[in-house]
Amino acid sequence: MQKDFVLKLPASEAGSGHLVQERIAQEAGVPVTAVTGFHILKQSLDARSRTIWTNLTVKAFINEPFVPRSKSFYSFKDVTRARHEVVIIGAGPAGLYAALRCIELGIKPIVLERGKDVRARRRDLAMLNRTGEVNPESNYCFGEGGAGTYSDGKLYTRSNKRGNIDRILQLFVQFGAEEKILYQAHPHIGTNKLPHIISAMRDQVIDAGGQILFETKLVDFGVENNTIKSVITAGGDVINAKHVILATGHSARDIFRLLDRKKILIEAKPFALGVRVEHPQSVIDAAQYKCDVRADFLPPASYSLVQQVNERGVFSFCMCPGGIIAPAATDPGELVVNGWSPSKRNNEFANSGMVVQVDLQDALPFITREQAKSPLALMYFQQVVEQTAFTAGGGKFVAPAQRLVDFCNNKTSNTLPECSYIPGISSQDLTKVLPPFIYKTLQGGLKAFGKKMNGYYTNDAILVATESRTSSPVRIPRDAETLEHVQVSGLYPCAEGSGYAGGIVSAAMDGERVVDAIARKIGVLA
Repeated sequence: MQKDFVLKLPASEAGSGHLVQERIAQEAGVPVTAVTGFHILKQSLDARSRTIWTNLTVKAFINEPFVPRSKSFYSFKDVTRARHEVVIIGAGPAGLYAALRCIELGIKPIVLERGKDVRARRRDLAMLNRTGEVNPESNYCFGEGGAGTYSDGKLYTRSNKRGNIDRILQLFVQFGAEEKILYQAHPHIGTNKLPHIISAMRDQVIDAGGQILFETKLVDFGVENNTIKSVITAGGDVINAKHVILATGHSARDIFRLLDRKKILIEAKPFALGVRVEHPQSVIDAAQYKCDVRADFLPPASYSLVQQVNERGVFSFCMCPGGIIAPAATDPGELVVNGWSPSKRNNEFANSGMVVQVDLQDALPFITREQAKSPLALMYFQQVVEQTAFTAGGGKFVAPAQRLVDFCNNKTSNTLPECSYIPGISSQDLTKVLPPFIYKTLQGGLKAFGKKMNGYYTNDAILVATESRTSSPVRIPRDAETLEHVQVSGLYPCAEGSGYAGGIVSAAMDGERVVDAIARKIGVLA
């Protein structure tokens, strides 16, 4: 017999398979020996009281042989001689999942990626951290796996209306992720493990007859009678294409400029901008677990905070327990920071984006009149703030920084605490770096968060500027049914860079969703 049980156990016991089996036996009214094994279906932590609980939903095998969970969920066809082809621009999560979905449906994917494969890309990241030199085509945002590969690997999304979340997670497991991501409330892979998984996905695409072309940058589209005909690369190659998925991510500004230059409709899209705030992980653990020292059976604590300040939202973004702040710029002279965690989340700091909502009216005082008329207006504003931060830091991606309480009190920090940001930090007055509506909202939000979370408002915490790539500042409009661009037939704006996703899982789901729309159009899918 197989039966599901909902269990609530002290967190200290939930990691013991034997204790969980004892509890299952108790609930089922059978001897422990009758429980041959179990699968965890859902797992979450409840730390609201002094006693920390783990909530489990399990499928138990009782009086029958235990069957381990399968790690092979989906099969892939040979598309070497497939009738239909789809050109995919970008090998991030949207592009890779789109390619895999194409192969499932018998369509040949041709993926163009401006950056390098994960192994070669790692060297460019090391150079950026060590020397302060950024490769505009290979960095934390561009390259195989996209921004997600080297920026944490969180797999949590609320976007279940966009697709099948379980399917996305199952594919990650099929290509090497630990099966715990299938049931954890906030699954996470880790930057140290994602590259191997991404490589396995790439190998599957190639083995099935698909193509992935690295260091192949899209520079133009061939469009006739409002229909896509081809794509043109920086190397001068012209690739005929009836269906093009544009999955280029939120930082591909050259693509936004290309679309604008060709009079292909795009729109300014609100986004969020602010800083990275970093605390000692022990401070966050003490606040969340109400303890002096975190017990070994508990994971490094995280948080999610939001506050309205003068009718403007400020909120935490991409919180990384046991993490590292990283330089995420894509161009020289512009400073962007992001955060990531290894799989064990075992670094001594916790960092999170702390950002403020930005709309078009907010940006107008900071850009030229000509820029304000453009659909790229919010992108121009984003650049202005990033350039100001770079200058304030003194170059080579040294970041301007300030202690948290000093920032709220408009006081330049005499000293700075240790920080995980490798290129280095420089003590600066961040009110001179950030626009007034940003820093005033942040100051109010941080003070409020100190009242919500014991120990949060402390000068042991540091703010590092600037967190500005939370989402795309541009939306590429598409038809709600066909998912094609509203003007150009055969062009499919996709995922985060086009304004339709906000993370790895939602981007992957959108990539699959677009492929399904193409498959229906060509008659491959009903």
